[in-house]
Amino acid sequence: MNKTIAGYHLLMILSAVDFRISGKEDMVIRRYLADEFPFNVSLDKQMELISRLRPDEWEGHFRKAMDDFYDDATPQERKKLIAFALLLAKADDVITHAENHYLNLLFENWEHL
Repeated sequence: MNKTIAGYHLLMILSAVDFRISGKEDMVIRRYLADEFPFNVSLDKQMELISRLRPDEWEGHFRKAMDDFYDDATPQERKKLIAFALLLAKADDVITHAENHYLNLLFENWEHL
């Protein structure tokens, strides 16, 4: 996965781990896409791939996307993605245990930011 697609996967999984996607969370993801894609791009294939994942596959896919993003991103781009992830987790005013777990994966694996 390229960096931008990997970031999209990270945010989509993070938004799904509490089994609810709020309108505010959707807006955070849309803002990420607007910032990262200067042109209109279809994400239908990506959404199909993500939606086929079972909950027990989310963490493995998240880790793969996290590694792909890391490999292509600068430290500043990683910080920016973490900022989007935090906005996303806080968008519905509740950070669940599952969301916290996935955020911690980012912080722990990208700790040398």
